[in-house]
Order: sequence, then structure tokens, then C-alpha cells
Amino acid sequence: MASVAELKAAIDVALQQIGDGQTAVQAAGEKLSEAQQTLAGALEGSGHETVEAAQASLTQASQELDECLAATLVAVEQAQLYVSTL
Repeated sequence: MASVAELKAAIDVALQQIGDGQTAVQAAGEKLSEAQQTLAGALEGSGHETVEAAQASLTQASQELDECLAATLVAVEQAQLYVSTL
């Protein structure tokens, strides 16, 4: 069985990894936003359904990244709450 100190250290490592993941997700969100703007500019005025589908897919991906970040925030809060009980 791990000691309290070892458990806290392992949780700290996990929290750092979550932070790294959050940074990557935020960067991906920024790139998706840039892609949406580029695509919108390049295809402005096009009413083709594939253009609309591409934009909708990018919007969905952006929303899912936001949901991912929200889930990681909850995970961090829960881990921190657990650590505070140790």
C-alpha cells in the first residue's frame, strides 16, 4: 500500500499531465478556429452543401473540445478535493 505522500505525489503527476492535455486541447481549439476562419474566407458565398457540412463539422469539433476541457476541469477539482481529504 502506498503512503499518503506517495499518493499525493502520484496525483500531482496526474494533475500535471491533465494540465499538459488541457494546453494541447486549447491549442487544438485555436487551430480549429483558425481553420474555420480560413475556410469561411476561402469559400465565402459558396452555398454548396459540402461547404456547409465542413463548417458544421468544424463547429462540432470545437464544441467537443470545449466539453473535453470542461470534463478535465471537473477531474482536476475532484482530484484536488480528494487530496485535501488525505
